[in-house]
Amino acid sequence: MANKRKYYVVWKGRNPGIYTDWDGCKAQIDNFPNAVYKSFESEEQAEEAFSCEPKNYLGRRSASAPQIPIDSNIKPELEALAVDAACSGNPGKMEYRGVYVRNGAEAFHVGPFEQGTNNIGEFLALVHGLAYLKQYGFEHPIYSDSVNAISWVKQKKCRTKLILNAKNAVLFDMIARAEKWLATNTYKTKIMKWETAIWGEIPADFGRK
Repeated sequence: MANKRKYYVVWKGRNPGIYTDWDGCKAQIDNFPNAVYKSFESEEQAEEAFSCEPKNYLGRRSASAPQIPIDSNIKPELEALAVDAACSGNPGKMEYRGVYVRNGAEAFHVGPFEQGTNNIGEFLALVHGLAYLKQYGFEHPIYSDSVNAISWVKQKKCRTKLILNAKNAVLFDMIARAEKWLATNTYKTKIMKWETAIWGEIPADFGRK
């Protein structure tokens, strides 16, 4: 009997993402400090897990899913930009923004748009933040609490499963422009994961949970 395929979610590794074989996953976590990963039985489970915080899935130790403690002594950098999105429904009205970590001052706020998703918003927010920092010559790092968005930006591709329609056509145009920016620009900005479990909600959060 053939072995059942597993899907490996790498939340923290060289290239966070979803891998369909152990060798691909292993290449991302081997000798990577505090790598965080877990196997799932279906692609749907893996995609849902990848869009969420790993703490929701690492409740017990196992060979494929070690529980990695987060160093609570590490503090977020204050001279940084934080980005986040909010979506009412899935899909639904979506907007995103970027704020300065030190004082919460808003750097940009875009939307709302019809028929969007939170993942799309997180992706667009991160690309907008990168472009914003490059445009003004800032060397601040940028924080996102979305492993999905961080992975998509590193892949230079928004991997949404949302279907294009008349209501969200403007969003798909924005996605295309964001992907083009990633493909044609270089940046030195450090992209960092906001550790919600120890720092609380990201400063750019809309506070609508």
